[in-house]
Amino acid sequence: MSLGNRIAAELRGDRTIWMIIAVLSLFSLLAVYSASGWEAWRARGGNTTVMFVAHMMRLAFGLFLIYLCHLLHYRQYQRIAPILILACVPLLAFTLFYGRSINDAPRWIEVFGLSFQPSEMAKIALIIYIARELTRKQDYISSLKDAFMPIIIPVLLICGLIAPANLSSALVLFVTCILLMFIGRVRAKYIFLLGLLGVVVFAGLIVIGQMYPEADLVRVDTWASRMQIFLHSEDGGYQVQQAKIAIAKGGIIGQGPGNSIIRNFLPYAHADFIYAIICEEYGLLGGTVVLVLYVLLFLRNVKLVTKSPKAFGA
Repeated sequence: MSLGNRIAAELRGDRTIWMIIAVLSLFSLLAVYSASGWEAWRARGGNTTVMFVAHMMRLAFGLFLIYLCHLLHYRQYQRIAPILILACVPLLAFTLFYGRSINDAPRWIEVFGLSFQPSEMAKIALIIYIARELTRKQDYISSLKDAFMPIIIPVLLICGLIAPANLSSALVLFVTCILLMFIGRVRAKYIFLLGLLGVVVFAGLIVIGQMYPEADLVRVDTWASRMQIFLHSEDGGYQVQQAKIAIAKGGIIGQGPGNSIIRNFLPYAHADFIYAIICEEYGLLGGTVVLVLYVLLFLRNVKLVTKSPKAFGA
């Protein structure tokens, strides 16, 4: 049996999804190496590969986790969802007080030389937990005490722990949870109540940040400055402006791999603004290919949802 056939035999499920993941993973190696080379050279005394190697290690670990997770039947995640929630809460609390900070935001924990964000694990755990609860409680989904309360407490707790360091992620997760509840036929008045509670938690975080600014737990000043930029700045701030320049310089076919100029002026070009560098080097064509791959990934997942025999799987 050839190597390709052996790999295909090991990978279960939708082959198209596996192919998309493989293509995006390989492309990420090229993009990160190009986008991070100059910054790595400046920060690490001429070593241009340090960030690329770190990304390659994270990518390998991530692909290994995907492989392990796909070996389990999806119903197994329904059983471990409460355990995941219980594990994420102390991790998020630890990260908030003792996590490694990047851009003044404590988001990272380092284990055996590998850094990861507990908030990313918490997002998956919370979505699985909500899907589990909505599936199990459909017969009495209109009950405030028995159905709704066990759902909103983890939502408010986890989103509240994520928000101080990463407000945007917390808001996206909060809205996703509300959408899941809407699909799960939770009463509209309960969803409205959750929205009000979310506003209360957000206001409480702002009060804490203003009362204890020296603790630097809540990034109130950062939230305020970004809101000011969003509302009043025509160019969206320095980073957004540089990202737009990178996209414009790429044109149709791009500057070519490794030929980005804006990466030298855009902070963390290999992370938050990697897509702008992709568009600069590979042009509109390369940027479109990446978007198409993500759209195909979404459509394949939608197809799997429609074929799912159980509500939890969908």
